[in-house]
Amino acid sequence: MNFKNLVKSILPVFILEYYRSHRIYVEEFSFHGPLSIKSDIEKKYKLQGDLLEIFVNNRDGMVHKWHHYIPLYERYFSPYREEKLRFLEIGVSEGGSLEMWRKYFGPKAIIFGIDINPECAKFDGQAGKVRIGSQGDKDFLERVVSEMGGVDIILDDGSHHMKYIPTTLEILFPHLSNGGIYMIEDLHTAFWKEFGGGYGNRKNFFNYIFDVINDMHSWYHKKGIRKMGIGDDCSGVHIHDSIVVLEKGNVFPPVHSKVQG
Repeated sequence: MNFKNLVKSILPVFILEYYRSHRIYVEEFSFHGPLSIKSDIEKKYKLQGDLLEIFVNNRDGMVHKWHHYIPLYERYFSPYREEKLRFLEIGVSEGGSLEMWRKYFGPKAIIFGIDINPECAKFDGQAGKVRIGSQGDKDFLERVVSEMGGVDIILDDGSHHMKYIPTTLEILFPHLSNGGIYMIEDLHTAFWKEFGGGYGNRKNFFNYIFDVINDMHSWYHKKGIRKMGIGDDCSGVHIHDSIVVLEKGNVFPPVHSKVQG
């Protein structure tokens, strides 16, 4: 067995032990082949559709996703299909996810991926454009958005580190189009010290999101807005297992009426 094959054979073991050390039940490691994966997602989440088929039948690079992410992608991203969507994915990895998004969103979509790893430049021009730089670099991020002509959906699948997630959000959310979606995934890392988080840690990203929720309700308290540029333009926050979705939209002062027949 050569070194490359040896690494491939033992890497899943290291990954599994890492998740076990954090008391996480990693059921997907018991699945083998597209039919097994598809059956699990269909059974648990009652999901059928193009994205599921694209995911389980992937042959273009490696795509690694938690099973419960697939129905969430469908829920939030499906209205944008076959449109001239401007989609930015933070974290290119092995290029497979960009291929997945190209097949899902269609040829009209403008798809960009960014990654700090210079080796990811080899995926440029395949399913979309790839730019190399840090998700914490304001100038770099704004150049990418400018090149895209704006952005409608941002998917942060990058560092997963508490140092960078809020920084990237604060840079990019103001550039998101009205009606756009900002999704951050793999937020189980918010509870891990290695990623700058931890249970009860003030830097846990979910504490940041609680500030945004407070900002959305600033009509009802006198504490002001803490996350300017986000909390004052956020029309909805959705929290799922390891995923946070922020919707950008017009925010109006609340009005109520009594209607009696």
